[in-house]
Amino acid sequence: MADPALIQRFHAWLQPAPSPEDDARCAFYQDSLIVLDTNVLLSLYEYTAESREEVFSALEQVSGRLWMPYQVGLEFVRGRRSALESRRRVLTEAAKSVNSKMMAARRAIVEARATVQKQLEKYARMPEEIAALEELASESAVEQHLAPYFSAFKEQLDKLKSGHDLAPVSVDQGDPILPRVAHLYGDRVGDQPDDNVLRDRLDEAVAFRFPNEIPPGFADMGKETPLRSAGDFLLWEEIVEHVSTLPHSSRRVLLVSNDTKGDWYANSNGGPRPWPALVDELRRRAGAELRLETQPDFYTGIGKYLHADLAADTYREIKRVSETFDPPALDSDSVITEETAPQVAPLGGLLDMAFRSAGLTSPSVRALMESLSPAHRLAQWWLIGVTAQLQRRELTEGEPSVELAAAVRGPKAPTAEWQPGRVLPPGEWIHRESTWIAPWFLDLLGATPPADRAVLSVLAAEQASENRRPAR
Repeated sequence: MADPALIQRFHAWLQPAPSPEDDARCAFYQDSLIVLDTNVLLSLYEYTAESREEVFSALEQVSGRLWMPYQVGLEFVRGRRSALESRRRVLTEAAKSVNSKMMAARRAIVEARATVQKQLEKYARMPEEIAALEELASESAVEQHLAPYFSAFKEQLDKLKSGHDLAPVSVDQGDPILPRVAHLYGDRVGDQPDDNVLRDRLDEAVAFRFPNEIPPGFADMGKETPLRSAGDFLLWEEIVEHVSTLPHSSRRVLLVSNDTKGDWYANSNGGPRPWPALVDELRRRAGAELRLETQPDFYTGIGKYLHADLAADTYREIKRVSETFDPPALDSDSVITEETAPQVAPLGGLLDMAFRSAGLTSPSVRALMESLSPAHRLAQWWLIGVTAQLQRRELTEGEPSVELAAAVRGPKAPTAEWQPGRVLPPGEWIHRESTWIAPWFLDLLGATPPADRAVLSVLAAEQASENRRPAR
């Protein structure tokens, strides 16, 4: 007996959330169209050489069923260099941070020694003890004691660098990954949508689906252009259109992505689950079944159902890399600091508002502000925070607090890497003798044309003065 109409109509909503153990999973690995999101392909640039080879071998197991939407191909080709620059900059910043913290530790020990010596001199007149402390905790002695720690930390970071065989220049001088990805797909790459089709899809996304929070893609609403906001929806429309042309017996889609935001996953009592609305829409419009899996689950499934040989270390690396694409959730109670900023990608709409409210215009600064690289997030979050602090724009609902400064005023630098204000020309920077400038901000200025450079300098100087004023 057929299910009643109510059960049929809302079947996707009434089914339990998919799990790695459910019976339906095997069919998607044995016979389905497999779509890898852009972030899955860009992860290939993040893996060590050994893990990458194992991942490529695993993907060969499903090569004949891979299909690439045009939107994924476009984002992949354009995003390769940013992926490599991200890794290089993160490792470089880690080395700088370790060096800074070790120098701070040395200063702290020497200053602690001086505090004790002062008390011994003031209250006890103990010259022998004072001299002993001088010998025990002299700058050279402290540096010698800390040297094994610094050496061990540096060795591990150097191993990380040497374990990655790709540099940003690889993209320019013959990318070794691009041809291998192309070989995996063969001619199974979607055609570029006609302009009229693209325009209609953008109108549907911006005017109807996003305001009503119909998945996917509504979480990206507010990015600087409708085209950038609608990337996930354009991908989705290509999948629906393509799978509609397949034989009915093969209409299963396994979509693999690191994106677990709320426009792909809904919260339920059992935790996040793929939106039933997506399952229902693909079944209704294309007569196809849908399964969403994260990158770690996908490679686990290949190992389980197709017997791909992936080492435990490779699985761990896959999980680690996938987590870099899944930033922590933000709300009004979140606080963005120098430590947390590289881990959290700003919402596109928030960053665009900050860019426009600051009066920035140059394409080079726009490109940096649009970069997905964690190394650029300090500058991105700083611009968001400083434009709100200086009342260049209104705070948005749920916007996190940003505690980042590009410059500070005072007698001492926050860390050894901060440079004195006099490194900048007199006409460009005020309070040259009483300010310290963050190294990442100097890098930002160095990559910025004169007009926008002046805008950024004014924002940083005003923030430094504002932070120094006494509370009213």
